[in-house]
Amino acid sequence: MIIGKGVSDIDVDIPNDAYDTEKDIPTFKAYLIAIVRDSTGKVIKVHKQRSHSPTANFIGLLLPLTWFNNTGSSYTITNIAGGTCSYRPGMGGNPQDISYPNSNSGANKPTYLAMIQVGSGSQSNPSSATKLAAPIPNGSGSGQLIYGSVSIPGTVSVSGSSAYFYISQAYNNQSGATITITEVGIVLQLAIQTYTNTASTNCGQVLIWYDVLSSALSIPNGGSLVIYYTFTVNP
Repeated sequence: MIIGKGVSDIDVDIPNDAYDTEKDIPTFKAYLIAIVRDSTGKVIKVHKQRSHSPTANFIGLLLPLTWFNNTGSSYTITNIAGGTCSYRPGMGGNPQDISYPNSNSGANKPTYLAMIQVGSGSQSNPSSATKLAAPIPNGSGSGQLIYGSVSIPGTVSVSGSSAYFYISQAYNNQSGATITITEVGIVLQLAIQTYTNTASTNCGQVLIWYDVLSSALSIPNGGSLVIYYTFTVNP
């Protein structure tokens, strides 16, 4: 570090391409977009906010291999039911991997995106969340929403220097009354397998992303909701 008068006396020209510019810095952004319709299908609200709340479960699954090797530890994953399982890739003679959707069945069930879950509660520390504060059940009874299937694109879209993908899910309100949503989370059905694929641990449904809405969403009886999560690199 140079301080004092010498700073202004340095006779060195720094080339322009040595400075950081925004387009040269890799960036990542996530957005939550929600569209609410009434019973006639008319759009009555469009909500968009920055999403920046990966949970501790998500961060633990992305820990580098060196962390496991240097600490000799496993990482504990907590599912939405309060159960736990240990994740320890690359340790010992039987390292573990996260399986991805495939045709396996029986004991070797794959990992897959279970749902975008919605709720009527909130939590002040999203990273520590292992479940929604007040999840709204799937159904047509009082206080329930009918969950559609989660939609996942088959490819990553590329536009110029940006690459992005989105996931979405639709919900219908046949409960007989207005349902209000204040929290949203992405839930993964997680399976951990040995690298030889001879053993599998079903970790259950795991919350990996969580957001409290900046303003509540009210879905009228007979109305519907679609939620989109968009993830973009170099936006």
